Amino acid sequence: MDYRMFCLVAIVLVVSSFSTANEEAALTEDQCSVQAHARVNCGEPGITPSGCSNKGCCFDSSDPDAIWCFYPKPDDEECL
Repeated sequence: MDYRMFCLVAIVLVVSSFSTANEEAALTEDQCSVQAHARVNCGEPGITPSGCSNKGCCFDSSDPDAIWCFYPKPDDEECL
């Protein structure tokens, strides 16, 4: 296998490992069901849904007056 092919295969493996990790870290609907007044900002103004998700946060733009990118509720196990 020549050097270019090796580099291409290595890049594909690295990129696929990142996308797999993001899928595993997907937040549940329950974790993102935070009332508008209780949301804690997790992103900068104008953040996209994918940018918010990449930070491990929830995105909900249904209420224009609420924070759209916010931290999820913690798992019950984390509080024990």
